[in-house]
Amino acid sequence: MSAPRLADVVRLLDGRYPPRTAEQWDAVGLVAGDPDQPVRRVLFAVDPVAAVVDEAVEWGADLLVTHHPLLLRPVHSVAATTFKGALLHRLVRSGVALLTAHTNADAAAGGVADALAEALGLLDTAPLQAAPAEALDKHVVFVPVADAERLVDALAAAGAGQVGQYARCAWTSTGEGTFTPGPLAAPAVGRTGEVTRVVEARVEMVAPRRSRAAVVAAMRAAHPYEEPAFDVLELAAWPGGTGIGRVGRLARPTTLAAFAEVVAAAVPATAQGVRFAGDPDGTVQRVAVVGGSGDSLFDEVRAAGVDAYVTADLRHHPASELRERAEFEAREGRTHPYLVDVAHFASEWPWLAHAARTLESDVAGTGATVETRVSTLRTDPWTGRVASPEPTPTS
Repeated sequence: MSAPRLADVVRLLDGRYPPRTAEQWDAVGLVAGDPDQPVRRVLFAVDPVAAVVDEAVEWGADLLVTHHPLLLRPVHSVAATTFKGALLHRLVRSGVALLTAHTNADAAAGGVADALAEALGLLDTAPLQAAPAEALDKHVVFVPVADAERLVDALAAAGAGQVGQYARCAWTSTGEGTFTPGPLAAPAVGRTGEVTRVVEARVEMVAPRRSRAAVVAAMRAAHPYEEPAFDVLELAAWPGGTGIGRVGRLARPTTLAAFAEVVAAAVPATAQGVRFAGDPDGTVQRVAVVGGSGDSLFDEVRAAGVDAYVTADLRHHPASELRERAEFEAREGRTHPYLVDVAHFASEWPWLAHAARTLESDVAGTGATVETRVSTLRTDPWTGRVASPEPTPTS
């Protein structure tokens, strides 16, 4: 099989982790690389740091996909005299493209949150904070029966009729249309001033609202009538199947201490290890997870009614307040989530294997092939930890 072009690989990755779903402050997508270059090897890593770039170059990767952006904050120079510029220069000189999938990968189906939930053995997962489903229109067009199939093809080519993994989805029924062409009309059917009746198909197809102009233009171009009869209906909004974090359940209840051991075994080892807050013997079955920094979502975690929350970068004051409130409300029988804190890098690393497998499968579906590799370098910035000494017994 042949190797895909970089543009083809980017299209497949964007399909899985749409850039439009990234947070407004984020910087995702292709950072460096020629869209026409072939891609035979793809390295996946959490961080675009020097050691990872070395690994990509030494392995002969054509593309490096990282979760964290290299250029999250604006820069005014990428000269090789700066540490970020030096990385970019080395990538470009070595023919290694760089692509970032950050917050768009956090919320996606099969993204960071799903991968962490799966690594911990969570079942029946749903988003912790569901993103709204993409805004949709329903296009309703009346067209002579003989032209209905051609119209469906045209609307599908413009982006209509995609429902999940199914394309060209349409619903049709037939009825009688009637009209009287005016004196300045140039009717495709009928004559000026005469009542005309035509057996027509009613064609209905959904399309993303962002594609409205393109779909309407395609309809007008394909329709035989000078003035097509059509409706564009905005469909109601509802929560989608993606979003920040995941909530699920363990197959059987366990203790907080035992669950923390499960978490430690599921993510890469780091100097921090795994910390937990709460009664070590407390019961845990319903769990929320968020890869990366998650203490801004404590309200959503409480509302989800979970026993434990797994995330990273927990700060003293938010964590202390959550636990104090939980202890206070536990006297009234309310939910009291325990906290399990892991290193930021460790919480996001499980996604890399998911992304690599998915890309190989998607590329194979195009008739091409690509080799992937997941970096096992520990790019967590902390390199050591000294345990506090045991207190000296007092007499």
